[in-house]
Formats: sequence, structure tokens, C-alpha cells
Amino acid sequence: MKNKQEEKKEDMIARLMEYAGSFRYLTYASWALTALSALMALVPYIYIWLIIRDVMENSTNQVAHYGWMAVWWAVGAMLVYMIGLMCSHMAAFRVASNMRKQLVEHMLRLPLGFFDSIGSGKLRKIVTDATASTETYLAHRLPDAAASYATPLGLLVLLFWFDWRMGLLSLVAVVAAFVILMTFMIGPTLKVEMAKYQNALDRMSNEAVEYIRGMSVVKTFGQSVFSFKRFREAIDDYGTFVTGYTNSLRLPMVAFTVAINSIFAVLMAYAMVVAVGGVSNTFLLNLLYYVIITPVLTLTLYRVMMQSEDKMIVEDALKRIDSVLGAKPLAEGAAAHKPANCDVEFRNVSFRYEGAGSNAVTDVNLKIKQGEKVALVGPSGGGKTTIASLLARFWDVDQGYVTIGGVDVKDMDKKDLMETVSFVFQNSKLQKTSIFENVRMGRKNA
Repeated sequence: MKNKQEEKKEDMIARLMEYAGSFRYLTYASWALTALSALMALVPYIYIWLIIRDVMENSTNQVAHYGWMAVWWAVGAMLVYMIGLMCSHMAAFRVASNMRKQLVEHMLRLPLGFFDSIGSGKLRKIVTDATASTETYLAHRLPDAAASYATPLGLLVLLFWFDWRMGLLSLVAVVAAFVILMTFMIGPTLKVEMAKYQNALDRMSNEAVEYIRGMSVVKTFGQSVFSFKRFREAIDDYGTFVTGYTNSLRLPMVAFTVAINSIFAVLMAYAMVVAVGGVSNTFLLNLLYYVIITPVLTLTLYRVMMQSEDKMIVEDALKRIDSVLGAKPLAEGAAAHKPANCDVEFRNVSFRYEGAGSNAVTDVNLKIKQGEKVALVGPSGGGKTTIASLLARFWDVDQGYVTIGGVDVKDMDKKDLMETVSFVFQNSKLQKTSIFENVRMGRKNA
């Protein structure tokens, strides 16, 4: 039986492969090529051992041959790895592209109120940054994961082939480093902290956008920039979290770094103990060989650490992408009806925002004849904006009906509704171009 973590990992990979489409086969090819590259990269160490052996035995006839063979195997491993990365990058770019296309296509069907509720800064970060994080994971971390699995298998053979005692001693520091890694730096704790980090980053990004948009208000009314408390609080909260989280990992990271780099020290201690009774040339040959090859273990564990962190980032990114894709689009009527006139009527309308404890408006009945001018006046939070938003179908009512010219706005084509209702927001949104071009974006023949 597979545990939940393994099933979740498979689900995540399966979802990414769905976005890849036919390019998924390039991903599979990249795994095979990088694993092959990792095994090929170990072959030069065998030739290095042969070179050391011949030098110690004063037999240098084959040294040049062994040296060139080591070079060719190293170059071959690098070329295979580069081909694998080309495959993974092509698939990763396709996944990020398809994600963004699906997000944008879905967003076009969402009610306009959704964009106000989620915040433009947070939404921009999901569309650009969340999808980009999957590219890093697919293009680099997954191929490196295949290499990280292949490398230890090849190393185990090499470590125990020449001197099994030194092979076991080399693994002592590796096991200690792995325990530290899994206990303090990877696992449920990292997942929770990564979610907190992304939330803090989202909030700061969203508040930054709102702060910049509000600069015109600051200049117009002569307000101090310190009036934007939320932006400063978001920055302070982000800084506090990052500093605290970094400090919490300081000791585990130091312990991990010391452990993973202490393989050499363990081998030297073993050599000093054995040297008391004298050592043979074979022992010195194997000792030099293990000192040379064991740094590969250090690099492998560093890769495992980076893969785990990026996997958490991708899982969190998929959650944020799902938060947009999970939003319900506006229901389309069975047949689009055009209003006979511009009379507006609210009949027994009630509406509550998602997550709110009470209705924004309750049992509203309102009739506005074509040509009449009506102003909604009331205290903040009284429902003025909500009524205007329901008319433009930023949201769908929970109860009752909103009609224009006797036609329920739910039964109107979205394009017809937008051509019938005009609205000007309190916070203007203009592109950095001429007023003429801004107008033409809404009406092509203006």
C-alpha cells in the first residue's frame, strides 16, 4: 500500500504531465538521459584509480590512455546531460505555457468581482510566478532527481568494490547528514513554512500594487506615505517571517554542512588508526581513491535538499493555481435574450460575499425607469457598491432577480450585458498610452 505522501507526489507529477501533453515523453527521456549521465560520470573515477595504481607501482605506460579515457567519459556524460536538459526544458516551457493559457481562458469566464476579491497583485503572482516555479522543477530538479537516484546506486558498487570497510565508513557521515536533513529541514515542517512564506510574499506583492495605485491619491490630498500602513505592515511581516525562519534553520544547516563534508575526516581518522601497525600500498591506493570519490556523495545530498524544497514550492503553486481554476465561472443562459429597453429592476434580491458572516444586501426591491437618474446614498458598507456590482453581474445574486428591460441579467449574453451597462471604477485602470488608445480598447470603432 502506498502512503499518502507517495500518492500525493504521483498526483502532482501526473498533473504536470497532463499540462505537458505529448511533451511528457521528453520529460521521461530527460529522466533516462540524466540517470545515464550520472552513471557515466562515475566511470572516470575508475580510470583515476587505475592511474593512481600505476603511478604507485612505477608503471606509467597506460597512464596517458587512462587519462584520455577518463576525459572522454566525462565529456560524454556532460553531453548526455545537456541533451537531457534540453528535453526537460522543452517540456517544462510547454507546461508553464499551457498553465498560463488555461488560467487566462478560465479567468475570462469568471465574474468581474472575483478579481477585486483576490487582488490584482496576488493574481499576477499566481499567473506568472506560480507557473514559473513549475518550470524550474521540471527543467532542473526532476532530471537531477533521476541522477540523484542513479548516482548512489553506482557509488555503492564503487564504494564496496575496492575496500568495503572504507565504504561503510564513508556512509557514516552520509547517514548522519541525511538524518539531519530529513528531521529538521525536510518534511511537514518545511511544507507549512513554505506555505507561510508564499502567503507573506503574496500579501506584500498585492499591497505593493495597491500602494502604487494609491500614489495619485497621496499626491492629490497631500497625505503622508505612512498612511499606507498595510503596505508597510506587509513588508515588516515578510521580513520578520523570513528572518525568523532563517534563524531557525541556522543550526540544522551548519550541522548538515559539517556532517556531509566530514567524510574526509572519518577516512583520515580510520587511516591513522590503521597506520599504527603499518599500511600497504593497496591501502594507500584505496584511501586516496575514497578521498577523491566521496565528494560526489556531498553533491548528491545537496541535490536532494534542493529537490525537496522545490517540490514543496510546486505543490504550493498548484494549490494557488487551483484556487483560480476552482472559482466558478458565470453560468450562461440556455438562450441569450436582448432587453427591450433599459428599465432596471431588483426583485427580492439578497446577496452575501463568500466568507462573510452576514448578507451585504437583503430582500432589495428597486425599480429604475429608462432615462431616470438615481444616486445611491448611504454609509460605508451599506450595499451601494454591491447593488451596482450585481447589476453589472460582477456577482450572481443568491436570491431574487436582477433584470434589464425585463430580461434577467443571467439570461443575457455577456457581450450584450457589457454593451448595455457602463461603469466607472473609483480606482481608474489605464494603460500607459494615449487616452484615445485607452478608449479604443473598450470600443474599437470609437
